[in-house]
Amino acid sequence: MDNIKVTLPDGTVKEYPKGSSGLDIAQSISEGLARNVLAAKVDGQVWDSTRPIEKDAQVQLLTWNDLEGKATFWHSSAHLLAEALEALYPGIKFGIGPSIENGFYYDVDFGDREFSSEELEKIEQKMLELARQKNDFTHREITKGDAIKYYEEKGDEYKLDLLKDLADGTITFYNQGAFTDLCRGPHIPHTGFIKSVKLLNVAGAYWRGNEKNKQLTRIYGITFPKQKELTEYLQMLEEAKKRDHRKLGKELELFTFSEKVGMGLPLWLPKGTMLRERLENFLRRAQVKAGYDQVVTPHIGHKNLYVTSGHYQKYGADSFQPIKTPNEGEEFFLKPMNCPHHCEIYKSKPRSYKDLPVRLAEFGTVYRYEQSGELHGLTRVRGFTQDDAHIFCRPDQVKEEFTKVIDLVLYVFNALGFHDYTAQISLRDPENKEKYIGGDDAWKKAESAIVEAASEKGLKTVTELGEAAFYGPKLDFMVKDALGRSWQLGTIQVDYNLPDRFELEYTGSDNQKHRPVMIHRAPFGSLERFVAVLIEHCGGNFPLWLSPEQIAILPISEKFQGYAEELYTTLQEHDIRGFVDHRDEKIGRKIRDAEVRKVPYMLIVGEKEQQEGQVALRKHGEGDQGSMSIEDFTAMFRKQIQDVVK
Repeated sequence: MDNIKVTLPDGTVKEYPKGSSGLDIAQSISEGLARNVLAAKVDGQVWDSTRPIEKDAQVQLLTWNDLEGKATFWHSSAHLLAEALEALYPGIKFGIGPSIENGFYYDVDFGDREFSSEELEKIEQKMLELARQKNDFTHREITKGDAIKYYEEKGDEYKLDLLKDLADGTITFYNQGAFTDLCRGPHIPHTGFIKSVKLLNVAGAYWRGNEKNKQLTRIYGITFPKQKELTEYLQMLEEAKKRDHRKLGKELELFTFSEKVGMGLPLWLPKGTMLRERLENFLRRAQVKAGYDQVVTPHIGHKNLYVTSGHYQKYGADSFQPIKTPNEGEEFFLKPMNCPHHCEIYKSKPRSYKDLPVRLAEFGTVYRYEQSGELHGLTRVRGFTQDDAHIFCRPDQVKEEFTKVIDLVLYVFNALGFHDYTAQISLRDPENKEKYIGGDDAWKKAESAIVEAASEKGLKTVTELGEAAFYGPKLDFMVKDALGRSWQLGTIQVDYNLPDRFELEYTGSDNQKHRPVMIHRAPFGSLERFVAVLIEHCGGNFPLWLSPEQIAILPISEKFQGYAEELYTTLQEHDIRGFVDHRDEKIGRKIRDAEVRKVPYMLIVGEKEQQEGQVALRKHGEGDQGSMSIEDFTAMFRKQIQDVVK
């Protein structure tokens, strides 16, 4: 029998009989590994661990510790959910059942039956019963005609609708136990890997995301290979509820929404506005040091601007409808991106190679029509402000400029307490190039610059094919919050295409015209999303320099309000923000209320403090800190801020 050469992630090359599977390879290494292998990654594609490998290949064995291993586990769990549902509710129909970031869901049509979330526990028990049967996930290819016949007999119009988009010869079914599903896979070896199940909630979801279609029941769930991990996850969810930015945003009076203003359009309240301004000023100062020039562009742009940039073709159908003017045929759009406007600013005067790089920065508000079902607090909105900047540079400056932007992003993360992050290198899908604009040469140069810069900075990276922007590759920073959840925040993108589309030029040292390269960057991403993540990361206990209310002065009685006001005036002169609690309440109530408002420092003043020119200091969550003069407090306060924001 012929042998194949298998290259493992550590570079080891081993020979195996042709047709060996990932599971065979695992068993040759150790029985312990074989018991934990969920799938195999073969030449960059995730396969069933039992699928034969017919030629030389690079192979990675995926376990629960790998993201793709978890995704396979959860996709298989969606099939297990469907099997349990079909057993309990014969005749129901199924839409789609993918894995998601944490868990999975399945869209189900229960027909005329009313489904209640009270039934979830019964379904969980059925899933565990089926899991214990250790039924294999088996794959089989099927002709399109046979697949259509199968689902016509079942009367499942949703699977028939999916089949319309599939080419004959590419269609596969997966079976486990008594259940069959239309699926590309891959799947875990058998259901026995699934040891704990929790169905989390029920929601409505229109078929294909189209509000004109029937609304299906979407059941969300999560599974684990150990009960202990489920227990820890549910504890994390409880903590996440307490930290929910929508709840804390309301309690801390940061932002609100109004149906009359419109869904997905946040209204920033005074304290939230103060928070935003602090973030903006912090980044503005850093940008000035880094050589950026601030610009301001309109909230709308002529349709031709976005036709030129390619945004109209890419996003036009999903944007807000055009704004028509009294002039016939003249149309404007709410700005979906700042970059086309910045291209026109660059183009407003001749540029020499000596002028480059040109760095243009703007806190620009943009608008995108997100579906109502996808809106979520500040993390998914229809109007948001990007901390946007575009660097126009010579090709020989790209890597240096890209590296400087990485430094800026890491500075922002450090100042805000985000220390656990991974840089995702998002590249073009080489099998689906028509999704992108620009030629192969430009893409190759851009992708190489990102990979080299990330490597030189020693970043922990992952590479994702098909995740690039339509005009260029990018480096996305995936940040973990205090609860271990991953968020995409800062982004940097290299773009050879927009300078071409806008015919941007500079005069080179050879006195000839050349195209600049464009770098897009946004360390926050959007202020709305960044603030939401920050609220949940710190549970509303903002860093001292950022807190809208840094101090609360609490006079014990009205006799000491004059002294409290004097202190507050002194603190304001040092740019320390807060308030004096004038209420006719006992000091214990004032302290409790300041704790609820998450005010970092409470300065309590009574007769002793007034006589000695001091304050009794309390720290949020830590209690009494002793007495000190206002001068000593101010010095301590300023040092704490300067240690973080340098």
